[in-house]
This record gives sequence, C-alpha cells and structure tokens, in this order.
Amino acid sequence: MRWLRLSIHNWLKVTVSFMTEPKSALVALYDDLCREKDRGSASLLVLLDLSAAFDTIDHGILLDRLAGLGVGGTALQWFCSYLNGRFQKVVLGDYVSAPWQLCHGVPQGSILSPLLFNIYMKPLGEVIRRCGLRNHQYADDTQLYLSFSTNPGEAVAVLNRCLAEVIEWMRANKLKLNPDKTEVLLVGGSGFGEGGFDLVLNGATLPLRDKVCSLGVLLDPELSLEAQVTAVARSAFLQLRLINQLRPYLEYNCLATVTHALVTSRLDFCNALYVGLPLKTVRTLQLVQNRAARLLTGTGCYAHMTPVLRQLHWLPIEARAQFKVLIMTYKALNGLGPGYLNERLRPYMPDCPLRSAGESLLREPSMKEIRRVSTRRRAFSAVAPNLWNSLPKEVSLAPSLLVFRHQVKTFLFKHHFNC
Repeated sequence: MRWLRLSIHNWLKVTVSFMTEPKSALVALYDDLCREKDRGSASLLVLLDLSAAFDTIDHGILLDRLAGLGVGGTALQWFCSYLNGRFQKVVLGDYVSAPWQLCHGVPQGSILSPLLFNIYMKPLGEVIRRCGLRNHQYADDTQLYLSFSTNPGEAVAVLNRCLAEVIEWMRANKLKLNPDKTEVLLVGGSGFGEGGFDLVLNGATLPLRDKVCSLGVLLDPELSLEAQVTAVARSAFLQLRLINQLRPYLEYNCLATVTHALVTSRLDFCNALYVGLPLKTVRTLQLVQNRAARLLTGTGCYAHMTPVLRQLHWLPIEARAQFKVLIMTYKALNGLGPGYLNERLRPYMPDCPLRSAGESLLREPSMKEIRRVSTRRRAFSAVAPNLWNSLPKEVSLAPSLLVFRHQVKTFLFKHHFNC
C-alpha cells in the first residue's frame, strides 16, 4: 500500500503541469491580449461553456488517457476502483429513491477531480493549437483566441473551422458545449467595427459581447477592467455594511478575520491584473480598503488613512498588486509556477561583461517591442521584469518562497510608507 501511495504521488507530481491556477491563466491571457493590442492587432476571444462537464466524463476514455500518460499496473487499477462502483440516490424527508449506478463523471469535491478532468480535456488543447489558435484551460473553462491585424473575415473563417473541430471532439468524447452561454469578445477591434464577426457554434450564431466574465474577472474590449473594479467595489461595500452591523458583537480578532474573509479576499482576487491601472480606477478599490480600515480601527471619516494603513500593516491596493506580480515572478523563475509564465521572462544578458550580469536581472522589453506606455505598465511581460529589477539583490535571491514573501512585503511596505 505504501508503494501504491508513492507511485500515485510521483505520478501526480509529473502530471501537475496540466493544472493551472485561474490567476496565472488570466495573467497570461491578459498579457497576450495587451501585447497584441499594442501591435495594433485585434483579438477574438471565445469562452467555451460546457454543460455538466464533470458529470459527463466517460470512465473508459479517462482510463485510456491515464494509461497513455504512463499510468499502469496497480496505480491504474486503483483509479479504476476509485471511479467505478459509485451510486447516487435522492433523499426527501422519509423517502429515499432507489440507488442509481454512476457510469460517468468524476466525484465533485474530491481533490483529484479537477486533475482528472484536465487530463481528460488535454487533447482539446492540441486540437485548438493545431488550428493555429492559442488557448488557456482551467478545469471546465476553456478560452481560445486568435489575433489579426488585417482581413477579419479570414480570422472569423479560421475560428469557425476551429469551433467545428472542437464540436466534433466534444461529441467523440461525450461532452456537450452550450452555445447559449459561450461568449465572444472582440479586443482592440475598434477600427474594424462590429459587423462581419459571425461566429457559429453548433448552428447557433455567437454575438459579440460588450464584456465577458473570464474565470471570475470581467474583461471589456479595451481591457480597462473598469467593469471588474466597479463590480468588486460594489460587492465589497455591501459586505462592509453587513460587517458593520456585526461590529458591536465581535471582538477585534474576530472582526479582523471576517473583514479579511469577506472584503480583503475580494480585493486580492486576481489583483495582479490591477498593476498599472489609472489612478481613478485604483482609487475606487483604495476607497474600499480605507473603509475596511476605518471599520476595523474605529477611525473617523475625515482622518488621514496612511497612518492607519501603516498601523494595520496593510499594503495599499497598488502595492498589493505589485506584491502579487512579484510572487508570481519568483514562482515562475524557480520552477514553482506554470511554464507559460516563465516563457515570458528572459534573463538580462549584457552585450559585454558587466557586474550586473550576475545579479539575476530580467530583460525589459525595448520600445520597439512595446510601444505604448499603458502596455508597459500593465502587461505582465513588461511589468514583472521592471518590478523584479527594482528589488535589492538579497531579496531577489531569497532561498525560499516563504522568505521571499516576507522580504518583498517588507521592501514594498518601506517603499510605500517611506519608513
């Protein structure tokens, strides 16, 4: 049994590369769209929606995929036992339905289920890339996109052919796409207008949207994130009003825990995308954080908030976004993050031997590569090297992620509060 646990553990370490985090997938997607927009190209982003995805997985196909990845013997038998022989029933009061055997699907709530689903869906990425499109997959969320600078009609034709192949692959693998919930966004295509972008999925025309929700983040055609920031602020202010009603009944530690769980978590979700946003947009989120700090400390509405944030040891919104980007950069450079982020970071190699060559610096894109100031401030491939190179050498060379997190937070705290 111990050998079986070790075998499965080692296999999971190998196949974990199929898994990705929503924030890193969004950062990569946003970086691609920003860079294409900077080049003057437009991009068509399609967010596919699957119906009951986890419940329709075919066990036979999944086990074949596992065998194709090198899982065999006792380990494969263990997965077969894990998937087969499951039943479900409905209980309503004193009434219980007859058990019904489950021949499809993976157990939801299990830590293995997202990994098994990603393995099941892995060939879909190969189908999309074979059509000449780029894609990102996270569990049952599949996003594919195609960039073009001229001839949008040809781009639409390529996308329609790709969608037709995706439909065929889904049918062969007993999955079903939902055209009604599949969304399309045209990014940076103001010069092309909105006519002529007739994408078809399973006979249904997919209209262009003015905003789409990608892994919990609202994207708009200009990538301004204004809709996302507005939605986050509205939701967070609502939670603050509810927390304020509980304030007389909670001790400080409990109040702080509730505030972090219901408000700070919303501000920090995918906040790596907030780097370089205009001040008026960042200010909306900063007002939320200030309100949370006032509620927690009992500070008056006219008091200056910088000393309060410093007392709480809270980094302001801009610094929190920079912190998240630096953490993702450290992970990517040290093999702790997805490879597609590491590919966007290149070490700095001077033309002639310089002392800076051994300081683990990253190469910043030139003005020819990225022309717009807004792109340089917001695209991960430009922001990450700039922030990384500003770190002291002892911070960037931290021996572990835990040490790096502590040191980089201290560095940002001193920088933003001038202490």
